[in-house]
Order: sequence, then structure tokens, then C-alpha cells
Amino acid sequence: MTSVVNEHSEDERNAAIGLYKTGSKYGEQLTEAKVLRNLNIQAIEKLLVHRYPFMMIDRVVEITSLQKGVGYKNISINEPQFQGHFPGLPIMPGVLQVEAAAQLACMVILTDPQYSEGYLGVFTGIDGIKFRRMVVPGDRLDIEVNLTKFRYPFGKFTFTCKVDGELASSGEISFAMQKKEEVTL
Repeated sequence: MTSVVNEHSEDERNAAIGLYKTGSKYGEQLTEAKVLRNLNIQAIEKLLVHRYPFMMIDRVVEITSLQKGVGYKNISINEPQFQGHFPGLPIMPGVLQVEAAAQLACMVILTDPQYSEGYLGVFTGIDGIKFRRMVVPGDRLDIEVNLTKFRYPFGKFTFTCKVDGELASSGEISFAMQKKEEVTL
């Protein structure tokens, strides 16, 4: 399967993710979003390039392509960051909570057929990040991301991370979709 990047105009892509009100110029062009449910780690590895120890999503509960995603990460004492953060008082670093949200957000884009092959999502910014609760081994970090803006190649998501229904972190992440073969170091 090959992707065609410019198959739709920017206005049509934005209409497809709900950025136009019903009845507007592109309101009639809304198409049914692709919804995926209960993706296990093998399915996640087909979408993301990340691997252990940097795979931050254990299960995707639901993804609506180019709209939203819900997933979780089980926090285990066996993870390498707990050797140093902090010895005797293991706390999941906040930056890894943001990374987990970013990986789920990336899957929301990568499940759209237009971006399903040959693309990589990269950070372009983080804004308004708040940490409200410590996340520790034994917790399940429930993550939700919502696409708020997308104008190829740039976009923004809001996210929340919760433990037992209690807000652990939230904020906004910005990204760019990049063709893998165009990434240079």
C-alpha cells in the first residue's frame, strides 16, 4: 500500500477531522472516521517505530483516526528509569508521561490510510503541561489524546493522563509528520 500525501486539500483534511462546522463549505464532505479498538502490543508495534525500553503504550483501547485515542501504560518496577528516578522512591518521570501521550497521538495520525506507511511523527512543542499526581510502579496510566488542529504537516493534540480516574498530567503537544526517508540526522 502506498500513501498519497496530497490526495486531499488542507481544507478537506481539516473537514475530515471536524475542524469545520456543519453546514460550512466543507461540512458535507465529512467522511466516516476509521475506528480501531483493543490493539495489543503486536498491533502497536506495526504502527510505531518505538521499541523497548522506549515503547510507552501497552494497549490501545480505541483510536478514531485523525480525531482521538485512548490507551494505557502499565507502570512496572522493572522499567529502567526507576534505577535512577529515584532509588528507593520510584516515580515515573513526567517527561515519560508526555512521551506516552505523544506515542498514542502519533498512532491517531498513523491509522489514517494517507499516513499509514512511511511516516514518522516528531515533536515540535509542548505547552501548558501540568503534573498533578505522582505515577508509581503498580499504577495503570490511562491516556487520552484529542486532535485539535492539523494542517499538514503540523498538528496539535490535547492530552490527559490519569491513574484510577485521578488526573496525573495534562497539556498540549505539537507535532509534525515527516516522511521517514526525509529524516536526516
